[in-house]
Formats: sequence, structure tokens, C-alpha cells
Amino acid sequence: MGSLPRRFAILLTLAVLALTAACSAGSGTTGETAGSDTSLDVGFIAEPASLDFTRNDGAAIPQALLVNVYEGLVKLDAEGRIVPLLAKSWQVSPDRRTYTFTLRDGVTFSDGKPFTAQDAAFSIDRVKTSWTTSLKTGMDVVARAEPVSATTLKVTLKRPSNSWLFAMTTRIGAMFSRTGVADLATKPIGTGPFVVEKWTRGDSMVLTARDGYWGKAPAVQRITLRYFKDPTAMNNAMRTGGIDVISTVQAPESLPEFSDTSKYHVIEGTSNGEVVLSYNNSKPPLTDRRVRQALSYAIDRKAVLDTAWAGHGTLIGSMVPPTDPWYEDLSQTYPYDPAKARQLLAQAGHPTLTLRLRIPNLPYAVASAQVVKSQLAQVGVTARIDVLEFPARWLDEVYTKADYDMSIISHVEPRDITSWGNPDYYWRYDNPRVQQLLAQADSGTAQQQVDRMKQVARTLAEDAAADWLFLLPNLMVADPGVRGLPTNVVSEAFDLTAVSVARS
Repeated sequence: MGSLPRRFAILLTLAVLALTAACSAGSGTTGETAGSDTSLDVGFIAEPASLDFTRNDGAAIPQALLVNVYEGLVKLDAEGRIVPLLAKSWQVSPDRRTYTFTLRDGVTFSDGKPFTAQDAAFSIDRVKTSWTTSLKTGMDVVARAEPVSATTLKVTLKRPSNSWLFAMTTRIGAMFSRTGVADLATKPIGTGPFVVEKWTRGDSMVLTARDGYWGKAPAVQRITLRYFKDPTAMNNAMRTGGIDVISTVQAPESLPEFSDTSKYHVIEGTSNGEVVLSYNNSKPPLTDRRVRQALSYAIDRKAVLDTAWAGHGTLIGSMVPPTDPWYEDLSQTYPYDPAKARQLLAQAGHPTLTLRLRIPNLPYAVASAQVVKSQLAQVGVTARIDVLEFPARWLDEVYTKADYDMSIISHVEPRDITSWGNPDYYWRYDNPRVQQLLAQADSGTAQQQVDRMKQVARTLAEDAAADWLFLLPNLMVADPGVRGLPTNVVSEAFDLTAVSVARS
């Protein structure tokens, strides 16, 4: 799945304060060695541009490395709840500004150095001083991080924040060694159960289980992430035994090829991947709300889903997936109405219009763009499709420079609705009311957070700030002997820590 993180927020999501919950990836014996000598090959489409997510955007980097190689103090479980990882527990002060974490004993980095509260404080501070992606703003609320002892960390916030602990489950919460950040682009050093043994650009990345891991050793000794240029090649590799898992089905119409249950296991769950038809809100005529509304009325989202993604997915109508506590079905805010679209375009003085639709060369985006182009043509709008190589060209020209009128991409970062509060984000949306509501949601009570976030989603939908085409499913195909794959993908990580293989 191609997608995006929040800064990019793209390529390229429930916060429950768990003080004592058990962590599935960290319940084993300290120093337990790797499990049986098994291997697994997993197919992907989007490949990392580098291995350094502190300086490079793109969902493919944390997808491969987060939880597997890098761990945080906390993580999200399969239901989207915050659970302990490197922190075995934490306490929050009555004013909600101070978090005191108790860290696990005996944790080491893959280079053998011990993980301590000093490393945790270093990692938090480094987000603010050395990270260059816009995701770093998630740490702006931190006033200071202080090691109280080797296993006790105190973090003081500038103000109460409902989003900070949740943000610590994302890549900005990854823990780094104070002596292991010299070459993050090629040599990641983390506390996770795997290390990157080899990365062959354009082909594959090999993760191997490491000895001395603090938690339960992974059952699979060697996992190869194989990157394919197109879904047909990936499907062929699955059918011929070249891979054991298709991480995300890129052509749902091909699912009948995998209907033999003795050979294949199809997994369908949910994700955070909102497929967004974005509008550049700073470029005329898209600065005119009537034009944006017309475009939204012109799109038959059910037809897009059925044609582009074989009906697999969910119509949502907002930047909020159903797994978030402030979800509302807003898919009918702008029901399909070509006549209304033509009327609004005429009122805005644009009975005919030509717009650039610049999209990444990712299957769901290309398929969706063809349907959107056809539907817009019916109301007098010519969409000139420009397919850009992803991630490099799309990130540079659309995401960074905002050189586009419309685009289509899946935003996969958890709770990325907050990106609408950043006027510099690539959709260039500047609404003081939305910014105020987001600030109130972050600092208020739990109920105020839900109420304000619902208001944000409704405001964005009514303002036609974008058109949310559909929510991608988590759709995988696996060998029947593969167990422990994530049914739902509600975090940035493709968690391989619980996977096992029973060869027939």
C-alpha cells in the first residue's frame, strides 16, 4: 500500500492510558535467544527511500522498522489501545503535565549497549533538535525529559495534551542509542527483536532475529521484505512460492486467484488508510468553496470503490477511520449529484475547468484517478492525470512544493486529521476555527476531545476541504501455515514480532 505519514503525514490512529497492561511483544525472558531457524518472505510495493525516518518521509520506513527494529516506550495493540513496551508502566500527575515512566530492566540495543532512561531522554530531545520531518511537531509540547534513575524517566509537558502519549506510539516515540545515531540511513540500531542484516535497494530488505533480545524471541529467524514494481509481479511471486505473504493486496480483483483455501489464506481487516482526493486549497479556483463542493458532488465514491478497488473498503467521508473514538459516517455530506456540481461551477464562473491531477504511481491511486477523471468530465471538468514516481517525485513536487491542483494518496498515519491544523501541509488549508478546535481537543477532557474532534471532521467535510474517497482495507494473502499476521493495521508498523510459520 502506498501511503503517507502525517508530516507528509502521509504515506504512505483510542488512546487508552494503560498503566499495567501486558505487552505482547515483551513478555518473554530477558536474553532469550532467537527461535527456530525458519524464514518468511513478505511482498510489498512501496520501498523505503532510506532507513532514517528522522530525516526522510514515507510510510514504508516505519512500516518495516517500527516495533520490529525500533521500539518505543509504548505501542498500539491490535485494537488501537496504548500498551507498554519499553516502559512497563507509567503514572500521570493530577495536572496531566508530568509522566513518570518505569522502564524495563535488562534491555539492550542491537549493538550491545544498555538502554537506560538517559537514552530515552536523549531520544525525546533529539526529535526537537535533529529531526527534519514535520512529524517532529508532535514533540513540541514537551518542556523537558529527565532521567531520574537508570530505569525512571520523567517527562514534563508545557500543557496537558491528549495526543502526546498517543504520538509516542508512532515513529517519533522510537528509542535510539546515544552512541548509535551516526548512520541511521543505512545502519539502524534499536532495541527490537530484529536487526537489518541486508538492504538491497530496489529488491529486498532482510531482517534477522537477534540474540539477547529482552523479550520473547520471534518464532521466525529470518524475514525478507521483497519489493515489487507492480502488483502482477507480486501476485505471480505468491502463486509460484517466491513469497509467503502479500502484505497488502494491490489489485483486489485478483483475489479469485487465491480462492484455494488449501494453498492460500485471505485476511481482510481494517486500516487507517484514508484514500484522499486532495484539493490544493491555496490555488485558484480551488480557493473557492463552491468549486470544491462541485468537485465533491461530481464524485460517485461508491463507483470509485467498486471500480478501482473491487468494492473492498469503507466509505467514510472524513479524515477519521471507524477505529477512532470520534468517528462519524460523513460519507453523505456531498452525495453524488452531477446537476448540483454543474450548477455550483456555473455560479463560481467556471462552467468548464481544467485541473492537474498529479498522483503517485501506486495501484490504488492510478485506478481511482481514472474513475475520478471520467466522473469529472461529466460535469465539464477536465482532469489531466500526471503519474509521478513514488516516493521521490511525488514527495518533492506535490507534498513539499504543493505543485498540483488535485492528488490522490492514502494517508496511513494514525489520527492524521491533525494535519489539517497545519497551513503549510501540502493541502494548504488554513482555517483558524479548525486550528482552535484541534487545540481545544488536545488540552481538554476526554469527552471534550471527542466532541471537538467530531466538530473538526464535520467542518472539514462541510467545507469540502478534500474528498475522502474510501478507507483502504487491510487485505492480505498468506500461506496457510503463516500465523500471527496483523488482521487490522492501526499503527505505522507492519508488526512481524508475533508471526510464526508451520511448514507443511
